[in-house]
Amino acid sequence: MATKIRLQRHGRKAYAFYKIVVADSRAPRDGKFIEKIGTYNPNTNPATVDLNFERALYWLNTGAQPTDTARSILSHEGVLLMKHLQGGVKKGAFDEQAAQAKFSAWQQSRENALGTLKANINKAKQDAAKAAFEAEVAANKAKAQLVAEKKAAEAQAAAEAAAEQEANEETPAQEPTAE
Repeated sequence: MATKIRLQRHGRKAYAFYKIVVADSRAPRDGKFIEKIGTYNPNTNPATVDLNFERALYWLNTGAQPTDTARSILSHEGVLLMKHLQGGVKKGAFDEQAAQAKFSAWQQSRENALGTLKANINKAKQDAAKAAFEAEVAANKAKAQLVAEKKAAEAQAAAEAAAEQEANEETPAQEPTAE
């Protein structure tokens, strides 16, 4: 039986997430599968992958063929590297300890790169929030200035009206003389 490691689509429209499964190559995409070995959520930044490393490695070693997307995910998680290193151990190119050392070094560099990526994303979010806050403060100051100018103009108009009314009261009305 030819087995494939592939993705099964779940979720709602325009918000998909996937199960990583081992299935018969003749089975439909979302149909019957042999084993679920993980999940993949591309909606988060960076994408979230939860993978059972040992089971994925087992299925690769028993001959399961990953699809293109599944191969990319397995490569990103290091399963394909571990399979490659195990092949080198079987051929006698190096021993198991050297293989584990190489894999640990790769895993450490990947974690560092992922940490840097997450830090940059968080910094960008904070910068965007700070810029939005500063823009809002500037807009509020501009509105406050407009309101203050409008109130000053109204107060000046009221003062002028009061002064004009007072001036009208001070001058006596001249009565027409009868001639």
